[in-house]
Amino acid sequence: MTEILNGSDFGGISVHNFSEKILEQVVHFHVMKLNGGFFLWVGSAPVLSNLAVSMSSKYDPMPLSTLVMGDPSNTAANSLAQRLAKRTKKQVFVSYSLPMTDSSLSLLVENRIKKEMERHPENF
Repeated sequence: MTEILNGSDFGGISVHNFSEKILEQVVHFHVMKLNGGFFLWVGSAPVLSNLAVSMSSKYDPMPLSTLVMGDPSNTAANSLAQRLAKRTKKQVFVSYSLPMTDSSLSLLVENRIKKEMERHPENF
């Protein structure tokens, strides 16, 4: 497993990048911490193929979530945003640009994100 870390701060928006080889595929993660939330991009190539947003609601224990752009049949970004919003109690934007060929890849990617959140909570 390889890991690359890079952190920068741009006047209230902090940027955190890391990468890891998961199931023989290098997966890149880009986190932009925002005021009250964060944007997470996950992918293997520099493409923004979808974007979902999720946030907590006082009317439902499960955060609200919607797809802002992309193919509505691909629910990976939407469901990941919802789970991260529930975990962090923040507004979360997610772009998930990995092929949906292996369901175990999605689980491993989410576990890697949780691991990074534990290591560097200040970036989320």
